Amino acid sequence: MDTPQRPHAANAADETFAQVLAALKDEYDVKEPAIAERIGVHVSTVNNWANGKAFPRNPALLALGDAYPKLRNRLLAAVGRKAPAPLTQDGRERWLRTLDRLTEEQQHMLLIQAEAVADNNQA
Repeated sequence: MDTPQRPHAANAADETFAQVLAALKDEYDVKEPAIAERIGVHVSTVNNWANGKAFPRNPALLALGDAYPKLRNRLLAAVGRKAPAPLTQDGRERWLRTLDRLTEEQQHMLLIQAEAVADNNQA
């Protein structure tokens, strides 16, 4: 008897989070309990993601991407978020020069704003 194949989307932009999670499990040969333990969530949480009943919150989503980097962009795309762009050395230096010119209060406010934007990075 043939084993049913997991559905694959026509392209990565059309994948559901559950489909990408299934691909992750295949690619890394891991099961839901191992994923849950690795990223610090309950196994029932991962099961809900796998069954399309829920989506991960940002901290769990980013932890998944860090723990399983081969599928990071697909995981982010499946919940409508774009993968963060790498910060170039020049860009990093520019940010730091700018931050050095701000007061402590301004730095704090900018950090809050940047974190909010990053947390809501929608496609």
